[in-house]
Amino acid sequence: MLTLDDALRCPYCARVRIVLAEKDLPHETVPVDLERRPAWLIAKNPPHGRVPVLDDDGWVLPESAVICEYLDERYPEPPLLPVDPGERAAARLLVFRFDDLGRPYYALRRGDEGAEERLLGSLAELGAMLETMPFLTGRAFGLADVAYVPWVIRSRELLGVDLQPYPALGRWLDRLSERPSIAAELDVVTALAA
Repeated sequence: MLTLDDALRCPYCARVRIVLAEKDLPHETVPVDLERRPAWLIAKNPPHGRVPVLDDDGWVLPESAVICEYLDERYPEPPLLPVDPGERAAARLLVFRFDDLGRPYYALRRGDEGAEERLLGSLAELGAMLETMPFLTGRAFGLADVAYVPWVIRSRELLGVDLQPYPALGRWLDRLSERPSIAAELDVVTALAA
């Protein structure tokens, strides 16, 4: 049985929740209070006890990007990476470069000077990519989309970032919102904003 150590407010956990939903994988969820990280979590993912952590019948794996690829390989249907090696590499490269969006997002949350401008620049870059392809993963929804969408949703819903200047990004988010996995994450973020 799959078990996910999860915190609803954590966008890294959202990545794994989305993949689990896309693959319709039964799992148990262990809620984690990020303000009081339990010792058992620190033992599972030392030294900081970060979430998410996936336990697959006693085999423990941390780090959302690694967990998502593991789930895609272990449970190959539906595939979340393209078959073409070049397209797979391009999708993996986007996931690898996620910090180009993540760093300014967290800087804006902290209120760092210039962070909003950097985040808007990253969103503009994503929007430019989406002008030429329907999904960040390429021709179909996949792991690159999963890697970014939790932060795009939270930027709009929790940080008040206006996505209207990036119409391709807005259309992408609208397309993704039709997927039950993303609709569920939108519900989570709506509850967090309340």
